[in-house]
Amino acid sequence: MADVLTRFNSGKLWEFDGGIHPPDMKSQSNGTPIRTLPLPDDFYVPLKQHAGTAGNLLVKPGDRVLKGQPLTQGDGWRTLPIHAPTSGTVIAVGPYVAAHPSGLTETCVHIQADGLDQWRPQMPIEDFFTQTREQLIEKIYQAGIAGLGGAVFPTAAKIHSAEKQVKLLIINGAECEPYITCDDRLMRDYAGEIIEGVRILRYILRPEKVVIAIEDNKLEAVSALERALHGANDIEIRVIPTKYPSGAAKQLIQVLTGMEVPSGQRSYSIGVLMQNVGTAFAIKRAVLDDEPLIERVVTLTGDKIPNKGNYWARFGTPISHLLRETGYQYDDRFPVFMGGPMMGVILPDLNAPMTKVANCLLAPDHFEYAPPEQEKSCIRCSACSDACPVKLMPQQLYWFARSENHEKSEEYSLKDCIECGVCAYVCPSHIPLIQYFRQEKAKIWEIKHKAKLAEEAKIRFEQRQARLEREEQERKARSQRAAAARREELAQQKGVDPVAAALERLKAKKAESAENAQIEQKTLIDEKGHIQPDNSDIMAQRKARRLARQAETVASAESATAQSAVPISDEKSAETDPRKATIAAAIARSKAKKAVQRGELVTSTEPETAQSAVQISDEHPAETDPRKAAIAAALARAKAKKAAQQGETVTSAEPATDQSAVQISDENPAETDPRKAAIAAALARAKAKKAAQQVQQNEQD
Repeated sequence: MADVLTRFNSGKLWEFDGGIHPPDMKSQSNGTPIRTLPLPDDFYVPLKQHAGTAGNLLVKPGDRVLKGQPLTQGDGWRTLPIHAPTSGTVIAVGPYVAAHPSGLTETCVHIQADGLDQWRPQMPIEDFFTQTREQLIEKIYQAGIAGLGGAVFPTAAKIHSAEKQVKLLIINGAECEPYITCDDRLMRDYAGEIIEGVRILRYILRPEKVVIAIEDNKLEAVSALERALHGANDIEIRVIPTKYPSGAAKQLIQVLTGMEVPSGQRSYSIGVLMQNVGTAFAIKRAVLDDEPLIERVVTLTGDKIPNKGNYWARFGTPISHLLRETGYQYDDRFPVFMGGPMMGVILPDLNAPMTKVANCLLAPDHFEYAPPEQEKSCIRCSACSDACPVKLMPQQLYWFARSENHEKSEEYSLKDCIECGVCAYVCPSHIPLIQYFRQEKAKIWEIKHKAKLAEEAKIRFEQRQARLEREEQERKARSQRAAAARREELAQQKGVDPVAAALERLKAKKAESAENAQIEQKTLIDEKGHIQPDNSDIMAQRKARRLARQAETVASAESATAQSAVPISDEKSAETDPRKATIAAAIARSKAKKAVQRGELVTSTEPETAQSAVQISDEHPAETDPRKAAIAAALARAKAKKAAQQGETVTSAEPATDQSAVQISDENPAETDPRKAAIAAALARAKAKKAAQQVQQNEQD
């Protein structure tokens, strides 16, 4: 198969299948140069005006903006920024009616013009050769340029994807649809700037051949471009026959090269790239003049518009303002089309704003427009198939679209439909085929979009799970490495395995927690049927601890008594004075009384204490109760008193007795232990008994 350049250089023009020759109706608007209309007071700039996604908003209500200032910021080739069409104040950011047949709203920036139309700071350049190709592509992107031929595909993305693959660069000036003359007048009035824009594209893409294709009904435009070239042969102008839709990209490529772009592929797959003449003009303004895309030429035509022609229209201008400035009088019997009669759409609300896609506003009267005929059944005449320039079968696609058989619609290549409207134009049953196809495309796109989002969500979930598992494995590996290093360190130091020790501590803690929980869970039911906690175990533990403390105290007391009792017994073995016995008994009685008041009971389970008591007191061999000790002390006092009455005069000046009492008091100044009091009482009784015996012996003598 011959190369695309070989076929193009042959100079031959090829035919494409199908197509029609409707009345062009271009003379209504192409007779006067492009004009400028007064600016409106309010602009409503949509955030999305291209085939892609909207950028991130940069302004807020109350901000003052300048002409050409970015209102949004893109984050990729398919997300173009938009710019302020004039200077003024941002009033609001919110929904506003869209220029779409659905009549739905879209997010817009409402700017109130200040009337100054003041530009932001600009940095124009004189020679684009001073810039690299990457810098030029970036300038085109930042200027927000999209294809102005109707598809509004981001130009920078298109150039970037086709870079180093283009052999033939085609500049489309065919403008085949009836009534529309904006490209025609642009080529006549701004031919020099269009040529500059084409040369910038040639510098970026480096194609081997550049051609401007124009239909033969625009000879004035051909002459204007030839004059702008000044005899240079770097750009070729080729005139093609007038036939609708020869201005469509694939059909124009077929006319110039005889080659068809494969289904589902881009034109650069065969080495061809196409740009509109309006896009080339916008590229020149962006690169050399530093002007972003904020306006375009729009054709206002139709018998309902007195001042037909082509005008510069800022994006965001209400369509009603443009119509009013050209003399249009509203008539609800006749619609207003955005676009031409073949591919245009009816505007449900004339307050919708101008966008990059709007190349024509058509307001027909009753001579040009008739209400749609009633739709009839398809008669299988095949007129639509014969006229289709893409070789589709519209009658079959019609049935699939009506039944929403999306699989069959895709099988019959609905995606290749260029929505030229030829099938509906030739249909004898007046079936609006193009509307069915647009709806079916939208449904298929929505289904695929949801499936894509679901697949992306699934991939994100799987990636997250994999990441979590990987992190968990890494944590375990780090823990194992740390534990192994610790074991090795302890092994070198002859220590204990920290893991085993930790496990033992954990087991002990669990066992203690279980025991405490078991103790806390014990309950009793009282006489009234109420559930009460069973504290018997806790009480038993407390009693055992108390007895243990008492045993320790008794043991220490016995030790102290044994140490003090022997010297007292030795020193006072010859003591016979009943007065001293009385003093000792009083001390013992006081200690016993204190012990009784505290309510402490002394058990007699200690064998050593019992044995000591037996040795001291014959009358009370096992006496340890403080109350019994008090009784014994009382008996001792009675005996002492009786002995005194029998003739023994007691004096209070004997130093020995006083010294003994003081000695006893000093040895145990704060003694309050009942067991020690009992021992002291026993000693007192023994002394009293011995004194009484001595008194009796004296009386006998």
